[in-house]
Amino acid sequence: MAKNIVEIPLNDRPYEKLELLGAENLTNSELLAIVIKNGTKKYNCLEIAQNILKTNEKLQNVSDLEYLSSLTFEQLIKYEGIGRVKAIQIKAVIELSKRINSIYSAKDKYKIKSPRDVFNILGSTYIGKKQECIKTILLNKQNVVISIVTNAIGNNDSVNIGIKEILCEPIKQMATGIILAHNHPSGKLMPSKQDIDFTQKIADYSKVFNIQLLDHVIIGNLNYTSMKEQGYIE
Repeated sequence: MAKNIVEIPLNDRPYEKLELLGAENLTNSELLAIVIKNGTKKYNCLEIAQNILKTNEKLQNVSDLEYLSSLTFEQLIKYEGIGRVKAIQIKAVIELSKRINSIYSAKDKYKIKSPRDVFNILGSTYIGKKQECIKTILLNKQNVVISIVTNAIGNNDSVNIGIKEILCEPIKQMATGIILAHNHPSGKLMPSKQDIDFTQKIADYSKVFNIQLLDHVIIGNLNYTSMKEQGYIE
């Protein structure tokens, strides 16, 4: 029989811990336990949350949040302690978090100073994505974000898109700089030969329109790599 949540030391209970220490100091499983709220005879709410998130340990290069975000309604209700209502609540919280992040991602006053800034803006938008997706950040002369464009979505290891599709919006919106970003669902951050060739073509063609390709950031497994820092962009 599961240990009742009230038997857990007060400071270790998710509800009380959040109230005392703030949400930022809770683990992913503790936050999920708050959403789940109730347990079963076999598992308390914290154990149910841990059971869900630890499943990703069987997968390579997938974080627990990426795994949680990728779960369908049908997959969620297969976990003991997760019924229809709880599965709906979990999916709703995940979607809300994505929408909140998209609000901050689109802030046109955000200034890009480093690849880390690119990751901070776009990283969470790739959580749970099983297909490659290429995006372009459009910048003004001060490297302030004008807009973010989703250019194309491909399969699990590649995406096909032409130079015209990448450059049409920067030209239209009179951007002076662009940063490309795409994800590797595998979690491997090493740029492929296709990534390198495509990046160099964009760098060359963008110069024709007085637009500078500042970087191409590859995102995966809640991490990133900069092709600029690796020397693939002058």
